[in-house]
Amino acid sequence: MLTCMVRTVIKLPEEIDARLRDEAQRRKITISELMREAIESHLGLQRRFGAAAAGHSGHFDVSERVEEILADEVASSH
Repeated sequence: MLTCMVRTVIKLPEEIDARLRDEAQRRKITISELMREAIESHLGLQRRFGAAAAGHSGHFDVSERVEEILADEVASSH
């Protein structure tokens, strides 16, 4: 399914921008994806495939630690 995206510009204080960039880099996702997740969470919207990005976690032992890794991802998205 293709989703049409709309570009939105926001102004952030430097401290929030720095923290946003650090978190996106830590999670190895784009700033846009992190912002979409935060906005969806704030608005109470549920993502259909929240665990679909588990393969991009940076962990090489996912099959052994899948429950722990997913729990961490869920906790960090709220």
